[in-house]
Amino acid sequence: MRLAAVDLGASSGRVMAGTVGPGVLTVEEVHRFGNGGVRVAHAGGSTLHWDVLGLYREMLVGIQAAHRGGVLSGVGIDSWAVDYGLLDASGALLGNPVNYRDPRTEGIAERVLGTVPARELFDITGLRQLPFNTLYQLLAERDLDAAGTMLLIPDLLNYWLTGVRGAERTNASTTQLYDVRSREWAGDLASRLGVPTRLLPPLHDPGAMVGTVLPDLAAELGLPELPVVAVGSHDTASAVVGVPAGPGTNFAYISSGTWSLVGLELESPVLSDAALEADFTNEGGVDGTIRFLRNVMGLWVLSESLRTWEAQGTPVSLPSVLAQAASVNPLSAVVDIDAPAFLPPGDMPSRIRQACSDTGQPMPETPGEIARCVLDSLALAYRRTVRQAASLTGRTVDVVHVVGGGVRNELLCQLTADACGVPVLAGPVEAAALGNVLVQARALGAGLPDLAAMRALIRTTHEPRRYEPSGREADWAAAEARIAPGTRVVA
Repeated sequence: MRLAAVDLGASSGRVMAGTVGPGVLTVEEVHRFGNGGVRVAHAGGSTLHWDVLGLYREMLVGIQAAHRGGVLSGVGIDSWAVDYGLLDASGALLGNPVNYRDPRTEGIAERVLGTVPARELFDITGLRQLPFNTLYQLLAERDLDAAGTMLLIPDLLNYWLTGVRGAERTNASTTQLYDVRSREWAGDLASRLGVPTRLLPPLHDPGAMVGTVLPDLAAELGLPELPVVAVGSHDTASAVVGVPAGPGTNFAYISSGTWSLVGLELESPVLSDAALEADFTNEGGVDGTIRFLRNVMGLWVLSESLRTWEAQGTPVSLPSVLAQAASVNPLSAVVDIDAPAFLPPGDMPSRIRQACSDTGQPMPETPGEIARCVLDSLALAYRRTVRQAASLTGRTVDVVHVVGGGVRNELLCQLTADACGVPVLAGPVEAAALGNVLVQARALGAGLPDLAAMRALIRTTHEPRRYEPSGREADWAAAEARIAPGTRVVA
């Protein structure tokens, strides 16, 4: 069967056409488009939004392109987490969704913790205190009285396709309004904190049928009666489905892109005091699994550095800067890549130099030196997170699977193996799209009864690249000791 996978990231989106059959699993990109924050001025200052109508338009163009290559059997949508649109009682969008990097939530977490202590909040939701969690964003809204429903980004796009309002569980689990044990909305918590429970739509699992494309829209686009399937709509949930782990493997995963999501796949949440102290989170996965993970800042820091150099009139290509980075002495300078300074957009090279100066290290100057600092620092963060996840769960990790766009960064993959001290299996790049397509295919009748069957098909059709660890453990331990972590945002 032929399926359309809509995969939206914070910097770009694409529509992939997937084909699934016995021994067959392929995806091809049929449409790619840009994404990013749009800053809009108003009387009180400015707000960073998403252009969600532009995303919807480009999604429709991509679905049409996928259909031109062969009759589609279904479509599924995944995206980044936490951001949402508010609908009024009639179902109309009240305004462009706000970007999670907007600073409107400053101080909100402290207000929440004054009502619900951190230990209780973690016990209910299993989530760490990220300043952009959906809960905090809703409490930062100026006026919720006109709002009737909150729909996370994939659910909003599903609604515009089908007219059906709902919330898919893997993404709902990232809102801090979801009970990680009962797998239902935490209505009592929402009420205590002043979030109207009318905003929370009905929940459904990955693989549920959302509906079919509205007849008028299907006619306009030249589509057949097309089912819309709820996939793991948090892109990391889909990406973890796309991890080609073998049965019985003690694996950790890194979904590597703008953000890096680093963790383990579990059967139940870990809600210990130690997990709370270590800032780990428990997010829902496909088939009732738990993604026990921590966000690491990811390749955002490198991409913002490239953007800064271009804005300064000294553009450098990614292949060029990576080639330069490979020739720089390893671990010459490292930073706490998860420090708050690296969260907002801006001049990352200057921030990196300042962080090195603050910790008494030589400041990297050239693009290659800065890129090497970023990659070494990312590998250190992966090492720290993988080892903490193993310790908190009492598990061993024998291999790290890296999936997503970061797979193309060969230097980072090798540094990850070196830092973690275990082999890295890198690939597939398109793990999120593959996971999206596989969940659709199962819902539409393909013989893929469980995650093991899906992953077996991935292993048959997509061979990862293996990186063996090299270097000295003592060098990585010494580099870790040079960092003086402050109050972290994401580590």
